[in-house]
Amino acid sequence: MEKKPQFNGPRKPMGGAPAGGPKPRPGQRPRRGNERNSRDPYTINEYIRAREVRLVGDNVEQGVYPIEKARRMAEEMELDLIEISPNAEPPVCRILDYQKFLYQQKKRQKEQKAKAAKVVVKEIRFGPQTDDHDYNFKLKHAIGFLKEGSKVKAYVFFRGRSILFKEQGEVLLLRFANDLEEYGKVEMMPVLEGKRMTIMLTPLKAPAKKEESKKEGKKAEKSEEEGAE
Repeated sequence: MEKKPQFNGPRKPMGGAPAGGPKPRPGQRPRRGNERNSRDPYTINEYIRAREVRLVGDNVEQGVYPIEKARRMAEEMELDLIEISPNAEPPVCRILDYQKFLYQQKKRQKEQKAKAAKVVVKEIRFGPQTDDHDYNFKLKHAIGFLKEGSKVKAYVFFRGRSILFKEQGEVLLLRFANDLEEYGKVEMMPVLEGKRMTIMLTPLKAPAKKEESKKEGKKAEKSEEEGAE
């Protein structure tokens, strides 16, 4: 039997569509959304499947538009149609430069991580029957922690049968929070978790600044009165 000649050259893509997505029309700039990456966090341009979308942002008249009109608006502005809330009804989109949008999103995430990393939590441990000397010593430490901007996580540790004094431990933590009200606010009320009853305090910075500004204002008033005399 005769062998049929084998053809090992490149084959045309199925369906007649050019590789890499549709080519831009004459006069239309190449669309950055044509080659979509599976890791892309957002759907853009031709890949948005909704029939209509809600446009938001400062550079458009906000409202609901047919998808064709929204894409056309993005093309005329030489920007991208970005689906930012796909689960909304209809999906919410913005018209922006996609690369700049991704850069701003990454920058914002880095800033949020940096802020989260700066939060320091200091722990202070009490016994259910802590005496006044030990209490005041730890209270001073807590004031220092809150002044420097750290959170304070205070807890009473119950050993064995001391769990019977849990109400006494709660009273101790509430007294602790009350004595620190000028320096911190309660973020979490006393909660019993296993053998620990915990309370969380967040530093108060604004009141301290207000007090300083009041003091400076009083000093200025005194100096003006002395000058008048």
